[in-house]
Amino acid sequence: MPPSASSEIGRRRTLDALFCIDAALSVISGLLITFTPHRVLLLSTVASAATYSHPTHEALRLYGCLRLAVGWILLKIRHVDDGRFRRGVTEALCFSYILQSLVVLRAQLTADTDTDAGGWINWLAFLVLAGIAAGYGTFRFGRGGRLIKVYELPMSGGRAQR
Repeated sequence: MPPSASSEIGRRRTLDALFCIDAALSVISGLLITFTPHRVLLLSTVASAATYSHPTHEALRLYGCLRLAVGWILLKIRHVDDGRFRRGVTEALCFSYILQSLVVLRAQLTADTDTDAGGWINWLAFLVLAGIAAGYGTFRFGRGGRLIKVYELPMSGGRAQR
């Protein structure tokens, strides 16, 4: 096997690892967000002098369901060897995480410090989201976007079977 092929396999495994890490974070955060009881949110609003909002909690739970679905999709996509499909998913995830990190950053920078409880958790969310976006961006746009082999190399152990 030529040296470039082994480095491409290593990059493929790194992309699969990124999918796996993203999937784990998505499933864990999805479960936590979806099944957060009302009283936990009530306690957090008391600490921040904010008021509990049922529609906001509903939207938060819907976002949790979306995170669960994304996690499940990412676990399954690791076994797909269609390069254009994997590249498209990588690109979509990159832009999605860029937008999410910008939304969190904007929320943090425009927050009313007297009533909003964002603070350190918004900065942490921003760093995690931006980091994942950078990871996907490295694969999608690294080497001028010419990393297509990363997406298509069949893996040993029966993973390339369809």
